Amino acid sequence: METDLRPLTLGEILDRTALLYRSHFWLFAGIASVHSGAILLLSLFEIGVQESLRAEHLTRYLLLLGGIGAMLQLLVSFVVGGIAVAANNRAVAWLHLGERATIRGAYASILPRTGRYVWLMTIIAFMMWTPLALAYGGYLSALFFWIRPASRSGMQHVANSVSKAGDQGALLMLGLATMAFMAVFVVALGYAIFMGLRCSLAIAACVVENLKARQAIRRSIELSKGARRRIFVLGLLVAVIQIGLVLITQLFFLVMSFRHHGELAVGARIAQQLVAFVTNTFLGPIYATGLTLFYYDQRVRKEGYDIEWMMQAAGLVPAAGLTDPASNLVKAAETSPSETPAPTAQPDHAERT
Repeated sequence: METDLRPLTLGEILDRTALLYRSHFWLFAGIASVHSGAILLLSLFEIGVQESLRAEHLTRYLLLLGGIGAMLQLLVSFVVGGIAVAANNRAVAWLHLGERATIRGAYASILPRTGRYVWLMTIIAFMMWTPLALAYGGYLSALFFWIRPASRSGMQHVANSVSKAGDQGALLMLGLATMAFMAVFVVALGYAIFMGLRCSLAIAACVVENLKARQAIRRSIELSKGARRRIFVLGLLVAVIQIGLVLITQLFFLVMSFRHHGELAVGARIAQQLVAFVTNTFLGPIYATGLTLFYYDQRVRKEGYDIEWMMQAAGLVPAAGLTDPASNLVKAAETSPSETPAPTAQPDHAERT
């Protein structure tokens, strides 16, 4: 077994992320394709329903269909995407410690604990986005409070009475509410980023150490201390790459949509979803891979995990009790001689917790 566990700089983590991604591209792409494929199927189904409604002259239901489709995509992306991230973390953990990894083996070790990972992501999402959701809710309520009376009186009445003192006061209050919302938005977004950095290693800790959701969050908060700025830089770089690639791949469809007044032909919409599938499959594993490497780097820095791993590799520390229980599930799932054997899970002293 060959592995190099030592404290890494940000540049070394980025280099190792790129190296892992290039050398095991089909492994990571295969893991990410499960999530991307689910979104693709849902999008294609939505396109089919849209065309059926148009054929039946029921276009008034298109807006409702769009809202339902958006909610379903959010739910599928949250659940299936979370499982894919956990499987990616498992594969990176195996590879980083010199073990073999397969798509089937990664998912076999993750699926029995799907509920735990979904619950963990639910807690993290609630911690990150609640203030921003409350800010949006308050602002939309203010808009509803001022716009609804105007809609009842009609647009002509609004145009004729906009000079009245009452209407000017309402517009002033609406402007103040908008400015207040922007200020709260900036603060809430900063809070979301801060909480995201604190919880950034939670999924890796949950996967590798078999921790429950709240234990994984506490573990992440402790491990991420001293690395949050570097994790932020990693996230920023990945975001720039994602935005740039999405703009490049979707530019043709944006131009076509602009030329046709926001409407795309069925074939163009299908092609757009296929391109999005390839893009999501390509980009999906990058950030999760980097976070898993940060997780091990912090354990090396704070806990001397590299020394412990070398001692076990030399047979100085008994492996019994240090093995991840997920490895047993993988072995049971891949006992057929004709199939590729599952990778051996890495030892981890935190399993004893």
